[in-house]
Amino acid sequence: MSKPAPRVEGVSRSSETLLDLSLSRGTLDRAAELRKDPDLLPRLLGDQDTRVLELAGGSAEVEEARGEVALHLRPPHRGDLTGLGLFLGRDEDGTSYVAVVGDPVDEGEPREWRSLRDVAVLLSDRDSGLFTTALALANWHAKHTHCPRCGSATTPQQGGWVRRCTNDGTEHYPRTDPAVIMSVVDADDRLLLGRGPQWGESRYSVLAGFVEPGESLEAAVAREVQEEVGVTVEDVRYLGNQPWPFPCSLMVGFTATAKDTAFRLDEDEIVEAIWVSREELARGVQEGRIGISPRLSIARRLIEHWYGGEIDQPVEWTAPNRPTEQKD
Repeated sequence: MSKPAPRVEGVSRSSETLLDLSLSRGTLDRAAELRKDPDLLPRLLGDQDTRVLELAGGSAEVEEARGEVALHLRPPHRGDLTGLGLFLGRDEDGTSYVAVVGDPVDEGEPREWRSLRDVAVLLSDRDSGLFTTALALANWHAKHTHCPRCGSATTPQQGGWVRRCTNDGTEHYPRTDPAVIMSVVDADDRLLLGRGPQWGESRYSVLAGFVEPGESLEAAVAREVQEEVGVTVEDVRYLGNQPWPFPCSLMVGFTATAKDTAFRLDEDEIVEAIWVSREELARGVQEGRIGISPRLSIARRLIEHWYGGEIDQPVEWTAPNRPTEQKD
């Protein structure tokens, strides 16, 4: 017999408080009304005023000058139309931006290529938004080359925002998987941290998980916490969100209050859970006993929102790519 879904009590939709998340800073007008023009990409890639972001194996070329890091945005090249082109939008000056997706660069390539994880926190709002959108779209195209209805090949349409089946003509749109991520706090104002089985013994983060069909975001928070550590929560409150294109998620951040503190772990998901005070977290981080998520992630911001400020740690880290890595 299946267990009843955990009841969500005292849900409050507070105003967003995490407003400057690293991957939520895009500034371009996406100009969706232009996408249906079949000549959009040929026209833009024939215009030397267009700026091109070249993606190679998920990485982009960057430039460093006077201590600042920026994307290398070049004018179109003759061969750009032979690859996958993605219309990203235009800025307030009317400049259009197109991503061109290619193969990974060879070892020894003299140009400086970096992943989004490497540089997102260093980029401007515009560049962070460009890289995030381009990577999310490129990941979707790479995994959706055939029609889910009949198995025939699909081709990119509408500036890279649609794939059309070559057999039945159906249109398919970019996939985004919503996931919740939450800072759970007990009656003593301690924070709940968990360690996944794929992490080292000192790596911890807040809990997270995908939203299921027919489920509200708040209900997903309550269910995930109950499933992973056996704790019941109430007073679920929204804090902020950011895209997470690894490969195609939207992380929606919440805080919640624990009604109990005893753990009952699902060890396929969480092998260790702890409650920490602010003093215990700060001491554990400095002593290297607790490693927390990198500054790129909403997980880090949720932890620091509870903590009341930034937390310095000796070494930044990145969790591996798998569904439950949403919590990084």
